[in-house]
Amino acid sequence: MASAHPSQGLPSGMDPSMVDEYASQSKLLQEFVKIPSIGKAWVFTSKDENASRAMVSVSQSDLLANKKRSFLLNTHISKSSSKSVSFQWSPFPVEMSGVSAVVPSPSGKKLLLVRNAEDDDSPTKLEIWGPCQLENEIHVARSVHGSLYADGWFEGISWNQEETLIAYVAEEPPQPKPEFNDSGYKKEGSSQKDFRSWKGQGDIEDSWGETYSNKRIPALFVANISSGEVRALKGIPRSLSAGQVIWAPSSSYSLVFVAWSDDNGFQETPRKLGIKYCYNRPCALYAAADPFKEEADKPSTDSNKGDTAALVKLTADLSSAFFPRFSPDGKYLVFISAKSAVDSGAHNATNSMHKIDWPTDGKLEGSLSVSDVVPTVMSPQDGCFPGMYCSGLLRFPWLSDGRTMILSSAWGSKEVILSINVASGEVSRVSPQDSDYSWNVLALDNNNILAVSSSLVTLPQMYYGFEDSHTDKPCQWDWQEISSPFPKPSDKVSSLLADHKFSVIKIPVSNPSDKLPDGAKLPFEAIFVSGKDSASSPTIVVLHGGPHSVYPSSYSRSLAFLYAQGYNLLVVNYRGSLGFGEEALQSLPGNIGSQDVNDVLTALDFVKKRGLIDASRVAVVGGSHGGFLTTHLIGQVYGKEGKNCFTESPLADTLTQFYQKSPISHISKVKTPTLFLLGAKDLRVPVSNGLQYARALKERGVDTKIIVFPEDIHGLDKPQSDFESFLNIGVWFKKYMSK
Repeated sequence: MASAHPSQGLPSGMDPSMVDEYASQSKLLQEFVKIPSIGKAWVFTSKDENASRAMVSVSQSDLLANKKRSFLLNTHISKSSSKSVSFQWSPFPVEMSGVSAVVPSPSGKKLLLVRNAEDDDSPTKLEIWGPCQLENEIHVARSVHGSLYADGWFEGISWNQEETLIAYVAEEPPQPKPEFNDSGYKKEGSSQKDFRSWKGQGDIEDSWGETYSNKRIPALFVANISSGEVRALKGIPRSLSAGQVIWAPSSSYSLVFVAWSDDNGFQETPRKLGIKYCYNRPCALYAAADPFKEEADKPSTDSNKGDTAALVKLTADLSSAFFPRFSPDGKYLVFISAKSAVDSGAHNATNSMHKIDWPTDGKLEGSLSVSDVVPTVMSPQDGCFPGMYCSGLLRFPWLSDGRTMILSSAWGSKEVILSINVASGEVSRVSPQDSDYSWNVLALDNNNILAVSSSLVTLPQMYYGFEDSHTDKPCQWDWQEISSPFPKPSDKVSSLLADHKFSVIKIPVSNPSDKLPDGAKLPFEAIFVSGKDSASSPTIVVLHGGPHSVYPSSYSRSLAFLYAQGYNLLVVNYRGSLGFGEEALQSLPGNIGSQDVNDVLTALDFVKKRGLIDASRVAVVGGSHGGFLTTHLIGQVYGKEGKNCFTESPLADTLTQFYQKSPISHISKVKTPTLFLLGAKDLRVPVSNGLQYARALKERGVDTKIIVFPEDIHGLDKPQSDFESFLNIGVWFKKYMSK
C-alpha cells in the first residue's frame, strides 16, 4: 500500500500543520452549538390567581440542514402565598417545523400559526388552533398577498379584543409586468399562463435593503377567522411601507400602525435605503378603519368595493414613532421614538418615549396631544439611568395598574429590565441593581415577571420576579431561579465556563478635548473575561459593529468558544456605543477611525497597567464596524455631515475625506496576519471592499486568509457559516498567538 503525502487531499488553503487543531476545535465548537437558545415566551393567566400556564420558544442550530430549528415548551406555573413558584414542564417540546410566526390570542384560548409559502405557486396558510383542535385554516393566494412579515421592522400580527379578526402585515400582491408576444407588446395583460408570451421586467423598484431585497412592499390586511375572508386595507399609498399594526380601543379608526416613507428624509434623494439595524429612517404612526367595519357601515352596493379608507397621521410633528401600545384602559397610546437618530443621521441613538391622549369618543379630529414620557438622556449622572435603548416591546407590557410598562433596555454594558410609569414618567430598574449580568423580560404573569438572565461566563437561566411589598424602598423585586427543562451542557463545557470570570471595567477617557460635551468625557466601559492565568495568557480584543450598538454582558456562544481556547477577552464598548447617553454616542460621528481607535488603545493600556494581560500577545476581532475598526488598529498601531452630503456622485474633495477616514490609507504600515470572513451577498458593505483590502495586504506580503460565504449577507448568521467562521478564527489565533 502506497503512503499518501500528508497534505494530499487537504481542503484548499488549509495549513497542513493545523489539521489536528481544526479537528479538536471543531469538536469543542460543536459542544457549544448544541446548547439551545431561549427566544420568546407567553403566559396565560387563569381564574385561579395562583396558577397560570406558559409557552417558551427555544431554538437550536441544525448544522447539517443549515438552519435553526424552533420548538415550543409548555409549563404549568404554581404560585404560593409565600412568594415561591414552581414550574412543571411538559416532558417533550413540540417542533414548529415550517412555522413563521406563533401568535396567541389575548385570552390565550386561540393560537395563530403562520406558514409562509415556500414558492410562488403555494398559498400562505393561517392556522387557527383551539385548545385541542384546528378550528380553521385560511389559505391566502399569492394574488391576494405574499408572505407575512413575521420578524424585523415591519413585523405586525395582532388579534382584535373579540378574537374574531387578525390584522397583519404581508407583501403586497405582485404588480403587473409588461407582457410581450410575437406581435410585440400586449396592451391587455392576462393572469392566465400563455406559453406564446412572456413577462418583461418593468421598472426597478427600490427595496429596504438586506433581508428585504427580494420582498415586495409591506401592506396591511385583515382576516376574518370564521369566514376565512381576507381584505386589504385600502388607501395606503405605495410610497409608505406599513408595519407593527395593532388594534385600537373602540373607535371609528380601529387600526394603528407604523409607516416608513420612501424619501428617508433625503429630500434630494427620494429612495429607500437599508432599514435593518437602522433606526434613522423616518416613520410615523397612522390610524385607519377596519376594512370589515368600514364595509359594513356603507350601503351595500358594488360601487363601494374599491373605495379608499381615510388615513390619519397621528405623529405629524415627530420624525420617528414606532412600537405603539395602548394602555389597558385605552386612555393612552404609548410609543417609542428614535428622533435623535433620524434628526442626526446616526443609524441608532438614544430613544425617547411618548404618549398620545386617545380621545374617549374615538374621534380623531383636530390635533392630538402628544407628550413626553421619557425624554432623551444626554449626559447621565454616575450610576443613574442612561436613557432608553429599546429594540422591542412585549405585545402586552403592562402591570395591573394599567400605567406601568415593563421592558428591556441597554444600561452601559448590561441589559436590564425597566419599569416605566407612563403617567408620571418615573423610570426604575427592576432587575438586580448590584448585578453585572444581563437581564431580559420574556413575559408578564399579571404583576410578576418571567425573565432570562445570563453573563459571558454563565448560560441563560430563567427567573421569576415578584415585587417586594414588604420594603420601604421603591421597585424592589425578588427573583427566584426556575427549574430548567434544558439538559446540562457537557462536562467539558461546564468546566470551561466555571473556570472563567468576568468584570465590567470603567475606562476613563484619555485626554478629552475641551470641545467635547460633558457626556462624551464620561468613562466608557470594557468587559474583561479571564481564566486562572490571565496575566500570562494571550488576549483577544473584541469589537462590536454598528458603530452605534453595544456588546452586552450576556452569554455569547462565539465568545465562549474563544475564551475556552485559553484567551482573555477584552470586549470594548467605546464611546459611540448604546447605553451611555446621547452626548457620548454622538461624539463618534465625524471622529470615526480616531476616537474609537483611541478608546480601544486606552482600554488596552488600562488592563496592561494593572497587570491583567501580557501586552505582547494581543489579537483583535470584529465584525461590520468592528471589522473596519480592526483594520484601522492594525494599520495605525503595529462624519458628522454624512447625512447632508449623501450623493451617488461625490465631489473629489469628499472622496479625499473618505480616503483619509478609510483603513486603506494606513495599509502600508500593516504587518499583522489577517483573516477575512465575507458574505458574497452583503448589501451593506459590498464584498468587493473586503476583497480589495485583503488583496492589497497580499500584495505587500502580509499573511492573509480570505473566506467568502456565497449565500450570506452582511451578518454571517447561517448556522454553517457561523460555525466555519469562528472555527477559522479560533485556528487562526492559535496559529499566530501560540508562537
